Amino acid sequence: MKPKFSVVTITYNAAAVLQPTLDSVLWQDYQHVEHLIIDGASTDETLHMARLYREASDEQASAHEVVVSSEPDRGIYDAMNKGLQRATGDFVVFLNAGDTLPSPGTLTLVAEHCEPDTAVLYGDTDIVGADRSFLRHRRLAPPDHLSWRSFRQGMLVCHQAFYARADLAKATPYDLGYRLSADVDWCIRIMKEAERRHLALTRVRAVVANYLEEGATTHNHRASLRERFGVMRRHYGLAVTLAMHLWFVVRNVIKR
Repeated sequence: MKPKFSVVTITYNAAAVLQPTLDSVLWQDYQHVEHLIIDGASTDETLHMARLYREASDEQASAHEVVVSSEPDRGIYDAMNKGLQRATGDFVVFLNAGDTLPSPGTLTLVAEHCEPDTAVLYGDTDIVGADRSFLRHRRLAPPDHLSWRSFRQGMLVCHQAFYARADLAKATPYDLGYRLSADVDWCIRIMKEAERRHLALTRVRAVVANYLEEGATTHNHRASLRERFGVMRRHYGLAVTLAMHLWFVVRNVIKR
């Protein structure tokens, strides 16, 4: 049986960057797709674009199900939790405004790697500019054998390239105590639960997400780093976290 994917896109006044995201899902040749657009009460053209997209999807042969909702929220992770609650697919992936699926066959390729014991499907990420041009491969690359311990070395799998089994995802909502790094914590907790249940984390050897270079954590880099330190300390302990951050400093000096 082919899995159903719930693609969740969080928006707030995102009209300037949203269309490529919508198009990349619309053009998917995989049919078992639900696209949830969770909007935070935008005041620009975001909702109009989302509704036109829903109409265009209804006219496509693939007939992806598109659900658009708009209401105030308490930030991006609150909106993501709303997406989790409303998702009806077998796997959930977050593709935020500005980010895209690289090709029409991306979801078909990801689905081919799904097995009954799969908890997470993950792949590679490319960084693109505002004009959608390729800038570089993401510096942190996913390992062949991923576990929750892998993230001691940093977030090796981009959030947009992390497909979580829906039942695990729903049982593991984002921690709203974090403002910028709840996605890191969420991925680690999903992988911990997968290990507890003896479920597989399966690598897709392909680029499965294009990440728009400018994002919330880019604009709030120092605050994000402080939060990530707290996330790592929570999961790996202070000694390991300090040792890994020392290694990060040494590694950056060596690269220079």
